[in-house]
Amino acid sequence: MHFFTQLLKHPVATGAIAPSSKKLSELIANTAVLDTKHCVVELGSGTGVFTKEILKRISSTCKFFSLEINEEFVKKTRTNNPKTIVYHASAQDIKKYLHQYNENNCDCIISGLPWAVFNEKLQEELLEEIHDSLEQKGEFLTIAHLQGLLFPPGRKFQRLLNKKFNKVQRTKIIWGNIFPAFVYHCIK
Repeated sequence: MHFFTQLLKHPVATGAIAPSSKKLSELIANTAVLDTKHCVVELGSGTGVFTKEILKRISSTCKFFSLEINEEFVKKTRTNNPKTIVYHASAQDIKKYLHQYNENNCDCIISGLPWAVFNEKLQEELLEEIHDSLEQKGEFLTIAHLQGLLFPPGRKFQRLLNKKFNKVQRTKIIWGNIFPAFVYHCIK
């Protein structure tokens, strides 16, 4: 109910009626092969379901933090994952927080952002920031709901990914999610 309440209060920032399923969280974390990464950033932690899977898989030397724009979700992620660092900040602030860790770039960004509800301008701005924040051959992984491909913002987002990244793949579909979803796995 907490997630749904946040959707009603902040529909564009929340973009979903419920957290992602455990299977979708496992899929995105497994696809990223996190045990090989040295710096991972999560965008849109929500209630922390991806965060939990990321923490299980990163090495003890990996630098990791999350950015979440919704203050209630920041609190929820911290409660659900007390060992993680979650900043109440926009995804557009990636570079600012990377610099706090003495990093110019990271090798992996995992996103739970609701791309299909963003207008094209915001999609482009965020993808530009993400692309600039990744090192060469860095990976960007984000979820997409199957029904989003039926609407212009979802189709535009897919075209933007293909335009921005050297390689874009889609994973299998997780049918058990509240809305069937898959992961875009993009390589710079």
